[in-house]
Amino acid sequence: MRLHSYVVAHDTGFSPNPFWGRCTLACCKPTIRRTANVGDWVVGLSPKKKGNRLIYAMEVEEILTYDAYYRDARFATRIPNFSAGQVVARCGDNIYKPLLNGRFRQLESMHSNGPNENPKTKKRDLRGERVLIARRFHYFGSKALRLPKQLSALKVGRAHKNRFARSTIAFFLKFISSQPPGVVAPPSHWPVGNDSWRFGQGCG
Repeated sequence: MRLHSYVVAHDTGFSPNPFWGRCTLACCKPTIRRTANVGDWVVGLSPKKKGNRLIYAMEVEEILTYDAYYRDARFATRIPNFSAGQVVARCGDNIYKPLLNGRFRQLESMHSNGPNENPKTKKRDLRGERVLIARRFHYFGSKALRLPKQLSALKVGRAHKNRFARSTIAFFLKFISSQPPGVVAPPSHWPVGNDSWRFGQGCG
């Protein structure tokens, strides 16, 4: 089991996406998505200027290719729906529709240029090759937790870390097991007064 930590530059509910009963990492952080294994934990922190607080932690239970992720009925709710009235429906991360030539079309999403593709985000996302999926997760969003000093090693700059002392990993597992599971609060960047994030707490 390995622990991967990184900074969540934009906590919008898109990457990671903690809704509909699962937490998924389908976009951004291509190296983590390529190298993580089932049983690993992925930890996302706020930027340094916001205190390197714990935004979320997920235990990887399943790993899918983009093709399999898009075609899997369990994740249909994660395909962005901009005609829906709920904000939670627009921040889906299932945005790469497989084409007959083996390539993908980037759907309108938080990573596109409106209805048009964004070549920069598309290239970066697809480098990750895989989607990480978890049913065991803790998402704190706008109520991100201050890290105890025993976990200060998790703090990272722009890249990510995945080499930690056994004592750090052991303390993390003990610490995270004491936290409430699932979605605790809306993302840091979420419309004030919009409660649609609560609808995403059901089973995926």
